[in-house]
Amino acid sequence: MNGSALLRKVFLSSPALAASLYGLVVIALLWLIASSLVDLLARYDQRNSAADMLAQFEGRPVRGDRRGKNNSAAPQGSAFLDGKTVTVAGAALVQRVAEATTKVGGNVLSTQVELQGNRSKAGFVSVVASCEIEQPAVQQLLYDLEAGLPFLFVDQLVVQAPLAVATTGEGKLRVMLTVSGQWQGSK
Repeated sequence: MNGSALLRKVFLSSPALAASLYGLVVIALLWLIASSLVDLLARYDQRNSAADMLAQFEGRPVRGDRRGKNNSAAPQGSAFLDGKTVTVAGAALVQRVAEATTKVGGNVLSTQVELQGNRSKAGFVSVVASCEIEQPAVQQLLYDLEAGLPFLFVDQLVVQAPLAVATTGEGKLRVMLTVSGQWQGSK
């Protein structure tokens, strides 16, 4: 007897065994279909996420997700500094640093835009800002600058505590920071 004849004889003599085996095959196929669908949906979400990130980098509006809701957790805006010229982009960067400083209760003492530097050839614009700020607000300022859009980088941070702050622990610190962001150029 060959193998197929033997299987036929076993299944004909035991219908319960045949039904059990048939049920296992159906369950295995259903599991395979379900896992394929889950994988397909995960890949679809990854593709949508990558398309949204690309749109965000290019400064286009980010579309909503599959259910029609907009993803409000993602920051809105362009990843690059806005401005038709590098001078306008530098002014926008100064404004962004000043807004972030005043938002945490600090005072901007002076700013200087650096358009010439070793990173300017790569399209980066830097601002050196000197400000007075309370000690607990320094971390909030750094987070606000680096977490939002456009993408900004704190290249240098120098903190000085005046004598009154060093002795009493109260007062404002003098902070000098260099912040840079990439300007995409005129479109």
